[in-house]
Amino acid sequence: MDADYSAQDVTRCDLCKTAIAQSYCDFCHVNLCKPCIGEHISADYGKHIIVAILQRKSTLNYPKCETHQNEVCQYQCKDCNIFLCTHCFASKQHKEHEFLKLEESFSAKKNHIMKDREELEEQILPTYEEIANDLEIQISNLDDNYKKLTTAISKQREEIHREVDNAINKMEKEIGDIKMKHQGILQKHLDEIKQVQSLMQQTILALNDIEESTEVSKTIHYSSKTEKFSKLPPKVHVSMPKFIPKEIEGEELCGLIGKLTPLSTTLEERVFTAKKPNTSVRELLDEPEVLNTIKTGHDYQRRVTCLNDEQIWTSGETSDIKCFNIQGVLQKTIQTKTGEWPLDITVHRDGTLLYAYWETKTVYKVKNDQTEEIITLQGWKPVNVCVTSIGDLLVTMYSDDWTQSKIVRYSGSTVTQTIQFDEEGQPLYSGNSEIKHISENRNLDICVADWKAGAVVVVNQTGKLRFRYTGHPSPTKNEPFKPYGITTDSQSRILTSDWNNHCIHILDTDGQFLRYIDNCDLKNPSGLCVDSNDSLFVCEFYKGNVKKITYLK
Repeated sequence: MDADYSAQDVTRCDLCKTAIAQSYCDFCHVNLCKPCIGEHISADYGKHIIVAILQRKSTLNYPKCETHQNEVCQYQCKDCNIFLCTHCFASKQHKEHEFLKLEESFSAKKNHIMKDREELEEQILPTYEEIANDLEIQISNLDDNYKKLTTAISKQREEIHREVDNAINKMEKEIGDIKMKHQGILQKHLDEIKQVQSLMQQTILALNDIEESTEVSKTIHYSSKTEKFSKLPPKVHVSMPKFIPKEIEGEELCGLIGKLTPLSTTLEERVFTAKKPNTSVRELLDEPEVLNTIKTGHDYQRRVTCLNDEQIWTSGETSDIKCFNIQGVLQKTIQTKTGEWPLDITVHRDGTLLYAYWETKTVYKVKNDQTEEIITLQGWKPVNVCVTSIGDLLVTMYSDDWTQSKIVRYSGSTVTQTIQFDEEGQPLYSGNSEIKHISENRNLDICVADWKAGAVVVVNQTGKLRFRYTGHPSPTKNEPFKPYGITTDSQSRILTSDWNNHCIHILDTDGQFLRYIDNCDLKNPSGLCVDSNDSLFVCEFYKGNVKKITYLK
């Protein structure tokens, strides 16, 4: 098996190195399986503190005293700025000095670290993501904007005699040069933003390590970088050049055609302002309502994803992936590269379409009608895909022998996270089903509809299991709960389609059942998505329809 796609590690015993650890010595700071506990505590029985693995590191790991080798330091001399054991504390060397308890300093610093991490994750990093996204959108729109310029010039050229062609070509080259300069300016600022983002991600990982660490020295000497990151980069303004046509007078054609305004760049200072949390709550409608039914013409309608608030992409068990507007008018059709139907489709933040095909073990990207392979697996088949709020790609996949399933997070084509087992080393997902739709919640939880297991499985962003939802008792819902599609809305509610009972379950962010959508004459609902206005789109598998439903006030 490829090491890049190996299973998520579980905690192993530090003595035998093979068995899964259930316990932890909070004095020696080692993981232990049950058979090895006796061997570990056989000497110096009284000093060991054996706790369950989940309570590990509850005892602080104080630094050793440099003067008294068998003692640990629990104090700090503020005057000398050194750690002290009880013997040092009582010595005349530090008489009348001011002392701090390391436990109190440790707790205070931990609180500071936690606040820094929360501010970086919830405030500063999202601001940089918005800046980067804006620059990416500007870059992606350059072709269209500059195409409008060349079109305007071409119209002017049609009104002038053939002799002006050389002058026109010269100006088109000038546009190309300006465009390259424009793109270079934006790309430079984007690269700088992404470099800071990368540093911030590294800082967050380091803060997570320190936050979980019991190393007092490392924690005490922690120095905050939040103020540095809070100083936002200046906002770049690059004004588009304009084509100013001139009336034809018969001479000096090059000057009479018109001119392009020069590329203008300004830098506007940004000031970081902490965002207030959105406290507005949209309540559920008493009776959800079908706003429109789009007939896709697909055989077995599987998936739907929102391109924007006006257009959706749909796919079924054909090679056609179709784009419709919300009135149901077909806008575009593309063919899969393999000629086979995709298991899943999704849209990246820049509007590119992504789809997965299990036989080639590949995730594809379609941009400007060109298809390219972005991820190809070994030993695993991709199933469903989801783009996260920061632009990462989450892929559910199962092993070639159908015995294992997992989620892999990609940044570009680089694996950054694997989620497969819980803290007890047990699989989080069923291993023999290709239906595992996935969505990221607003609170960064990763939500999976596991068809075979009959459960919605939700883990937090680190991969720790939060809850499993296995259905809601109802006298009218008699068939086994089989979740097919899954999506989340602006209120962090989770919506999942119940294939057998022809309805949608709505859960809160903690997995508590809120209500059904079962009044919209749904038949075998499959794929789901919501747009930015929280309008719900539901695929009806056998009918080949997509229904647009409103369910919030």
